[in-house]
Amino acid sequence: MTYTLLNLAFLVPAAVLAVVAVLRAPDRRRFLRALGLTLVAVLVLTAVFDNIMIGIGLVAYDATHLSGIFVGIAPIEDFSYAVFAAVVLPSLWSLLRPSRRRPRAHA
Repeated sequence: MTYTLLNLAFLVPAAVLAVVAVLRAPDRRRFLRALGLTLVAVLVLTAVFDNIMIGIGLVAYDATHLSGIFVGIAPIEDFSYAVFAAVVLPSLWSLLRPSRRRPRAHA
């Protein structure tokens, strides 16, 4: 099994959750903008720190399970946990927060 196939088992449900969160968001543009900014920030940090960790030998991958696409010396598969976190956490936060609707007054 390749790392990409393993990653898809987590990223596909994450994408479904994100779509549900976007559809239920009161302000879709704001939610998508926040999700995009979060994703960019996490991916940049992941690129920097994963390259450092791989460069010093802290982490290694079996090359036979990699796609061959790299960002620096970090395989693209190494970014899946960052994508997962950057998509799932804001989506869950959005879906699980209490409704802002005020309760109706009883007459």
